[in-house]
Amino acid sequence: MSSNNILVRLAEPSDLAFVGQDGFISQEIVLRKIKEGEVFLLLVEGQPAGYLRIEFLWSLAPFISLIIIQEHHRKKGYSRALLGYVKEHLRARGYDVLYSSSQLDEPQPQAWHRHMGFEECGILNGINAGGIGEVFFRTAL
Repeated sequence: MSSNNILVRLAEPSDLAFVGQDGFISQEIVLRKIKEGEVFLLLVEGQPAGYLRIEFLWSLAPFISLIIIQEHHRKKGYSRALLGYVKEHLRARGYDVLYSSSQLDEPQPQAWHRHMGFEECGILNGINAGGIGEVFFRTAL
């Protein structure tokens, strides 16, 4: 996806330093995910501004494991562009639903999911540190 000042594309190995900066998983795993086409990069005016990683639940159902938009790029519609690209990418590969989640104590990410058209589809209690639950969302592709 591309417009005047934004471009969304699959991440490439040369993007590893940016799309692996969160530290949730090792650089080795991020590189493997890049090669598998599971990492998407948002560029604003040619510069990295955000990324999204997916997993596949039960090796069948796409799930957003992480989305990060740099602070100074938030509230500008860039996450919608990134998500739109990912949804189209998955739809073109035959998927019909995308899942995601947020901790129960994170109202802002939950609001973002609802704003993006996700619907709540379940809660897994006690899965996170401190016994905090996780609320799951889904959206049709």
